[in-house]
Amino acid sequence: MEHQLWIQTACLALAALMMVQLNNAYALIRIYSRMVSCSFLVLCTMAAFLLPSLEGSILQLCIIAFLLFLFRGYQDNRATGWVFYAFAMWGIASIFFVHILYFVPILWVILYTNILAGSVKTLCASLLGLSVPYWFLAGYDVWTGHPVALMLHFQQLAHFQPVGQIQLLTTNQLLTCGFLLILAVTGTIHFFRHSYNDKIRTRMFYEVFVVIDAAAFVFIFLQPQHYSELLRICIVTTAPLIGHFLALTRTRITNIAFHAMLAAALVITVINLWFPSLSF
Repeated sequence: MEHQLWIQTACLALAALMMVQLNNAYALIRIYSRMVSCSFLVLCTMAAFLLPSLEGSILQLCIIAFLLFLFRGYQDNRATGWVFYAFAMWGIASIFFVHILYFVPILWVILYTNILAGSVKTLCASLLGLSVPYWFLAGYDVWTGHPVALMLHFQQLAHFQPVGQIQLLTTNQLLTCGFLLILAVTGTIHFFRHSYNDKIRTRMFYEVFVVIDAAAFVFIFLQPQHYSELLRICIVTTAPLIGHFLALTRTRITNIAFHAMLAAALVITVINLWFPSLSF
């Protein structure tokens, strides 16, 4: 395989299987459908320029694992174990992308409002989960003779560029992000219009996708230098939204929309593969 992307490809395959498990375990779509995992694979393939990054691949796996563990704690304020595992995944992700820690206050709100598992114990479990990966990282840094590496890692949280420097992004990146945003908005509108057909638990989970998705898109606009990492988060949270739309709509207009979206994804994939530095 070109550029020896075997490990990254294996991570993508594992991520797709985890998306299948996310859909099956929590009945994200009320009919039998693989649209969530298929949408995820299409979106990942479309953003082909993300594939070479092994750190990004691990980050994406951690985000999916976070959702798998977090949803297990639904309506259980004694689910300290699942909350710990979920936030430990978020902590591991922050090793590769420290700015993801800015999402933590949003996740705490979600823990109380959507997972309905908020309590002093689960809050403490989340803090413990976030810190555990850094216990091992700190030990490794001391052992390798770099005791200040962890401090330098967290110092990145204070580094900001001027807001909204979209010109930092290439045409390919803007095209990919714009299309993904259209899919996210389409899936969100469809979900809120038809959410009454879903169980309350499913609605709560989809609201989690919407909130994290919106936060990631806003973050991209504010600090586009973190585009690659944030786009991976958007792909994970947009896939269930657009999968819900594609699997549960049967009108003539939505059938046309399905073919249009598929064609657009194919065109963007071709552009990203054969014209990686497109500019106008």
